[in-house]
Amino acid sequence: MNPIDSALPSVIVAGAGIGGIAAALSLSQLGLRVTVLEQAAELGEIGAGLQLGPNAFAALDALGAGELVRERAVFTERLVMMDAVDCGVVASFEVGEAFRARFGNPYAVIHRADIHAAILEQVRGNPHIELVTSCHIASIDQDEHGVTVTDSSGRRFEAGYLIGCDGVKSVAREAVLGDDVRVSGHVVYRAVVPVADMPEELRMNAPVVWAGPNCHLVHYPLRGGEQYNLVVTFHSREQETWGVTDGSKEEVLSYFTGIAELPRKLLHLPSSWRRWSTADRDPVDNWTRGRITLLGDAAHPMMQYLAQGACMALEDAVTLGAAVRRCDYDMEAAFALYQRSRIARTARVVLSVREMGRLYHAAGVERLVRNDLWKGRDAAGFYDALAWLYDWNAAGCLAGDA
Repeated sequence: MNPIDSALPSVIVAGAGIGGIAAALSLSQLGLRVTVLEQAAELGEIGAGLQLGPNAFAALDALGAGELVRERAVFTERLVMMDAVDCGVVASFEVGEAFRARFGNPYAVIHRADIHAAILEQVRGNPHIELVTSCHIASIDQDEHGVTVTDSSGRRFEAGYLIGCDGVKSVAREAVLGDDVRVSGHVVYRAVVPVADMPEELRMNAPVVWAGPNCHLVHYPLRGGEQYNLVVTFHSREQETWGVTDGSKEEVLSYFTGIAELPRKLLHLPSSWRRWSTADRDPVDNWTRGRITLLGDAAHPMMQYLAQGACMALEDAVTLGAAVRRCDYDMEAAFALYQRSRIARTARVVLSVREMGRLYHAAGVERLVRNDLWKGRDAAGFYDALAWLYDWNAAGCLAGDA
């Protein structure tokens, strides 16, 4: 790590989620002084599990957190999609040795808190990084000299530049673009259940998607197989607003009437649910204004259908650091190179996620078409189809790199 140099730019990172602390770590490795502002009173992650493709591990390795994450992850044997109506296998392919040989890294699942903690271990005690909690950002102002952030209690934080990593409802994005979220109408329920409560026939070491009409279920093991992550998604019949609340089993059951008894068993397992009314945004061709740029969900929020939200934020963080290095600490040039390197790729993911959601939730004849799409495809065919996503690496992350 480079020594602290007061002549180097200073940066505020808004948000201490996975993307925010990854960005702070990436910039600190270049010797920049970083202040991370987090609205929560304690640093941590809510939610349950997430999936990590090879591209995420490539980014984590570049950040120096790859081994810690590997120690806490569950390495899956395959990826599976089942038809929730008739329990037929729609697609299944191994993500073992041949997958790792193809992409250079594994496929794994992990609790959100565990990956956040692994990166945070690299951040805590880092002399380049100051962590500030209970900081509700009220305003962001910039001029030719720098950026000033004022929180709801009147505290002021000043730096040369700001990276907005503050999620879907980003205050930083409001300062840059002023657009609004696109509420999807898709509601996600998440829970974690002990392995002892999981039906034996469903204890698979794989992310398993049960695709149903206008709904789907996902389950996979966490924390050494001691728990299972359970996620259910449905198209709401209500007018939704973006947000997170407690959920109800009765609501979940009311949307999963057209699926088989085996996947329906999953809906009775959790003792409590958290309910996310999801949103994304249409891709944009610019997320930078002057001394402010955006990262992760603040830049390109997406739904969950490709399991790439955290992966894209990690890629962003590594790419931003690489751009600062390439531009020799000219931050505005680095912001331009960073977003030029990321906009088309992240837009492709956002749009692909929307289409994948349609495939997951196909009904009627579309369901039959969906099931035929992957019929007879071998693992190599799946690998070829995913190469654009999983082949990402830190060495070639900047626009113009070979």
